[in-house]
Parts: sequence; structure tokens; C-alpha cells
Amino acid sequence: MYKKTECVAMLLAGGQGSRLYVLTEKTAKPAVSYGGKYRIIDFPLSNCINSGISTLGVLTQYQPLQLNEYIGNGQPWDLDRMSGGVTVLPPYQGKDGADWYKGTANAIFQNLDFIRRYDPAYVLILSGDHIYKMDYAKMLDQHKKTGAECTIAVLEVPIEEASRFGILSTDEDGRITDFEEKPPHPTSAKASMGIYIFGRDVLERYLQADDADETSAKDFGKNVIPAMLRDGCRMYAYPFRGYWKDVGTLTSLWEANMDLLGEKPAFSLTDAHWRIYSRGGAEPPHLIGEYGRVVNSMIGGGCEIHGIVENSVLSAGVRVARGAFVKDSVIMRGVTVGEGATVNYSIIDADAVIGAGAVVGKPQSAASSLTVIGGGMSVKAGVSICESPDESGREVRV
Repeated sequence: MYKKTECVAMLLAGGQGSRLYVLTEKTAKPAVSYGGKYRIIDFPLSNCINSGISTLGVLTQYQPLQLNEYIGNGQPWDLDRMSGGVTVLPPYQGKDGADWYKGTANAIFQNLDFIRRYDPAYVLILSGDHIYKMDYAKMLDQHKKTGAECTIAVLEVPIEEASRFGILSTDEDGRITDFEEKPPHPTSAKASMGIYIFGRDVLERYLQADDADETSAKDFGKNVIPAMLRDGCRMYAYPFRGYWKDVGTLTSLWEANMDLLGEKPAFSLTDAHWRIYSRGGAEPPHLIGEYGRVVNSMIGGGCEIHGIVENSVLSAGVRVARGAFVKDSVIMRGVTVGEGATVNYSIIDADAVIGAGAVVGKPQSAASSLTVIGGGMSVKAGVSICESPDESGREVRV
């Protein structure tokens, strides 16, 4: 019934995404909107099909409804296959009871039976909260050529940011000699991207050992990778030299959207040789009214712009009324910005309403942080919301 495949991909998409605060109160982080018409999960899904990997398990847990609906049968990514394709894998009740995924390694351990169905030689582990384009087939080729038991995709990061990542060191051949998860004083700038290829047999062996260890956090970076390194496993780095963004915070999500703007954007969504697929259907054209003006911005289908939009990303169906001003902001689907309202340096989630004459956010040069309005919320006419209510400036609720 199940066709044997060389490599099965497992996409970890169950995290709560707590650092995105109000944006992930009702949806999983991989289902958060990005770039006007996409969701974060579109990128690893598109990378898989563009890399020739068509058997994929998506592991969900936190607030999965929107994500499950969005993935559906996988048709937009050409993953609706008779054998293989995409399968959503939530936690389930077995003979010993039900259990949530305890960590990244435990999530894969609980789904070893899914992997075994296809009898793969290799397993690709992916995260569902990164924006990037990557040919996993090239990484798999290196894995086979080096005879590695584990290959880790690696990105050079500024040394001052290295403590946010799993950091590794390599010898001159690229073999990993040291690995430390989020070291307080990093000695290397080679950061793990959370993308791993394992030989299927070695992965099973180490996941079973990790599950039996009651002291383990059940995490690849904290437990499985260090254990393999201690045991002398052949582990190699795969260097990645392209755009990659961890969009796990409000600021990084805003930055990733801004990276799409300009004559030479840092990241392009229109590469004909590496298409990014999404479930978004056909949208009507946008309308720029007599008094509307758009400068250095992305405007989704069905938008009506009667005011001024500068340096911003607008999803489909946004309405900016006459006299309204939107700058340096990410505006998600179906938002209404009322007549004479001002939105600066903000993220406005889907279907929110900014009342006439309201002021949301400060100009970026004067703001200490982003202002964020949750989905479906309303800012009353004439109200000014220029700072978030807590000292960290994380979000605002209205």
C-alpha cells in the first residue's frame, strides 16, 4: 500500500509560538500570514516539492485548526498523492494512553511508525517557522557522499547573535567537532538552522535511547545531537548561503516582511525557478482610488486604497479609507483603516478595524517597539494607541 521512498521529510509545526503573542493566540505559528498572500509553512512545503521530496509528515499540536484546514490534502503544493504526499500528524492516543509531544525529538519518536511505512534510507527533519528557499536534494547528496550519519544545515551568523542558536564547530572537512545549544559565550558563528538529515536506522536508535532517558528534555539540540557527537558519530555541516529568517518574534516577522520591499529586495517571492506555492486562491485586482497613493509597498488582491500607503505589506481585502495614512506596517487580510486614521510601525492582524481618526503606533524613528493589534479587534474612532501596555512593548490589546 505504501510505496518505498528514499527520504521522508518530517516538519515540526506544533510549537505554540508564544513570542508572537496575540498573533498566535488562536493559530499555530506556521499558519501566521506573511508577505501578503502566504503562510509561514508555505516555505518548507514548497522547498520539499521543489527538492523532489514528496512524502511529508506535518506534526501539529498547538491550536491546529487553521493549520490543518490550510494544508488540507496538500493539493496546492502538489502533495496530494496516492502514496506519500502530505499527512498531518497530531498527537494521538495509543494503547498506553494519550500523550502530548514533549519536545522535538519526542515528536518524531511518537511518529516512527509513519516513517517506517515508507522504509526510507534517510529522514529529513524541518522546522515550520522559518522563511527561506533551500534545495534539500543538494543537502542529501552531500550527506550520502560524506557517509554521514547526521548532517546539519548551518548558517554563519553575527557572533553577537550566536547565543540564540545551536552553535557548532567543524574541522577542515566540515565534520562537526563540537556542538552546544544556545551557549552563553559562543566561540563559533556557525549556527544550526534546525534542519537535519539522519540515516533512518541511526535516528531510530538514538530516539529510542532518548525516550528511555527520564532526565532528557526530548530535544534534538539539547539531547540527541550532543549524544551522537559524544558517541563519535559521523556528523557533518551543510553550509547554507542564502536568505534565512527565523520569524519567531514580532520584530523578526516585521523585518521579514520589510525584506520583500525595494528595487532589490533581500528576499524575492517571484523566482520562476523556485516557486513558492500557497493555498491562496485567485483574488480580484486591487483598486487605487483618485486620492490613493502607494509607495514602495506590496498590495494584495482586492485591496482598496483611497489613502496613502508607504513602505508596507498589505494582504488581500484591506481597505484604506480616504485621508488614512499607513507606513512601515504589516496589514493582514480584511483589515479596515478608517478615514483619517494613521498606522505607523505596526502589525495589524486579520479583520481588525482601525476607526476613523484613530492613531496606531509611532513613526519607527520615534517608537521603542512595534504596536500590534490582534485579529478581529477594533480601535475606536479617535483613539490613540502609540505604546504597548507593558514595558517590553510586546503587544497591545483593544
